[in-house]
Amino acid sequence: MKYEPAPLPFSKTPEGISEKTLTIHHDKLYVGYVNKKNEIEEKLLPLMQGGDVASANQSYSELRALLDGLTFSANGTYLHEWYFESLAGAGVPQGPFADALIARFGSMENFLKFFAAAGMAARGWAVLAWDTKSQALQVYIGDAHNQGGVWGAVPVLVMDVYEHAYFLDYGSDRKAYIESYLKQLNWDRLNELYTSASR
Repeated sequence: MKYEPAPLPFSKTPEGISEKTLTIHHDKLYVGYVNKKNEIEEKLLPLMQGGDVASANQSYSELRALLDGLTFSANGTYLHEWYFESLAGAGVPQGPFADALIARFGSMENFLKFFAAAGMAARGWAVLAWDTKSQALQVYIGDAHNQGGVWGAVPVLVMDVYEHAYFLDYGSDRKAYIESYLKQLNWDRLNELYTSASR
């Protein structure tokens, strides 16, 4: 089944992110990952349904290349969707997610400081996830879409720290971008994601 790109989940452009950045980020980059995911899945289908997979091996094979590409494009798709969902909120921490962050990190200030630092340490993504094994919120980072993810961890808050997310608006000042991003989180949506993930 063909995966359809999700529209931006807000009508007003988030503060600190220009319309141009948003258009490039969503309409070109994100939609590109969706299209590539669909293309790869179409090529995998005949192999999944009785095709010749005898040449599969870990050095190189058509199957390996397709599966590796699928992991990259699927994560590129899903991580961007979580990122866009977190934007354009009131920015006032409230609800069960905020309560859980305070319980886990000691204070909201501690969480924001730590998550911002994780964003500075990552090459691509900072992800606050509900870890279903440890039954706790945990921050993970990824240097690429298909690197850094943890099996059994469900993303709740996803921050894109690749340069494409901020360079037009902030140049190389990633710290200023992160500060702006964290001031406008959509806490209503984050509460929904946290409640669903932690059930």
